Amino acid sequence: MQFEAAELPDDLASLIEAVFHYKGFFPEHSIERVVPTGHVFVLFELDGMERSTYDDDGQVTGTFSDAWISGLQRTPLSISAHPDSEMFVIQFKGAGALPFLHTGLSEFSETVRPGAAVLGGELIGLRQQLHQQPSSAAKFEVALGWLRARFRKELLPPDALLAVVRDLENSPGAQFASIVSNYPHTPKHLIDQFQKYLGVTPKVYQRILRFNEIFQYLQQHKEVGWAAVAAHCGYADQSHFIREFKHFCGFNPEEFLREGHDVDEPNFFPLN
Repeated sequence: MQFEAAELPDDLASLIEAVFHYKGFFPEHSIERVVPTGHVFVLFELDGMERSTYDDDGQVTGTFSDAWISGLQRTPLSISAHPDSEMFVIQFKGAGALPFLHTGLSEFSETVRPGAAVLGGELIGLRQQLHQQPSSAAKFEVALGWLRARFRKELLPPDALLAVVRDLENSPGAQFASIVSNYPHTPKHLIDQFQKYLGVTPKVYQRILRFNEIFQYLQQHKEVGWAAVAAHCGYADQSHFIREFKHFCGFNPEEFLREGHDVDEPNFFPLN
């Protein structure tokens, strides 16, 4: 598989986590599960293949082609995987999408939206431009130019909000109350700001970050004691940890390890 990531310039790196392109991906599975990461994604298929999402019973819940936006997810997504696939992806940081999408992020939360239905179909035009470029570097140039053209400085998240977001990201297992207490306005104002700039409440965002810390821990520690993991990640007890684990990935921890889902990528794994 060919995989390349753009080197993000300083004016975009504070808001965008990654821009990447891959092609020639031949998965051995047809459905994969993506766990919540706390990011918003704009995705472009460049291979002409339609993607599907599925419920827990394996029934199709949506189909997507050309381009789509995946808002910040609070539960896992099951999506189709295809042989010889090619994708181009823009991944926004937690509070980074609004200056480019120009719409409150609560509109995208827990949804996957077709590109033709958002931004006036602009994403479909961008997809065509990306598809025409002969190299990853050329695609990156087009995408970064589009991002700069879309950027609205007046929609940048306020510094006070960013301070809370950074503290949660740096210490997701810390006491939630002590972090949000530093916000200079009311708790309701903080919730409203999180809904606008991230699409979820502060508590939900902290839960997602803390869950992702588990994945990092599992990859670094092959001998796992669940009580130790729960304590390390700041859960009240082991049963609380297990409930959260199952909520965010659909498996309890023992099932997850038994199926070998901790071996490869930290945030997605095959279902079949």
